[in-house]
Amino acid sequence: MIAIEFPAPDFKIVNENDKTLIFDRFRKKYVVLTPEEWVRQNFLNYLTQILSYPASLISIEKELYLGELRKRCDIVVYNRETRPWMIVECKEMDVPLTQTTLEQIVRYHMAIPAAYLVITNGVHTFCCRHETDINQWKFITQLPAHL
Repeated sequence: MIAIEFPAPDFKIVNENDKTLIFDRFRKKYVVLTPEEWVRQNFLNYLTQILSYPASLISIEKELYLGELRKRCDIVVYNRETRPWMIVECKEMDVPLTQTTLEQIVRYHMAIPAAYLVITNGVHTFCCRHETDINQWKFITQLPAHL
């Protein structure tokens, strides 16, 4: 597990039509503030403010196809050559990270090959690196520095 200390939240939050909305600076629009969205926005802040990942190389809700099923990755981070480098799956804070969560993101990897897979619920975070020479995933103890 990776210990993460999120930066202090500095979000723009508004109430509109009985809904709480948060401004997503990556999508450049207000979105409904769900528990999962709260985790995603905090994790994005961590990636950009603490780890200095370039915001320009981050995609939110990237659409992909698994056979005929249409899915969306919560976060995809690209390398400087704009190839997928990391996929992040966010869950709300009270959802445990299980084998099922890991299997979900590994399926996403089949459509969007990336060197790193991350699952987080804001309380717990796990990251694994794809060892291409032996075609296995290895859990690592910290998030990698961006290439």
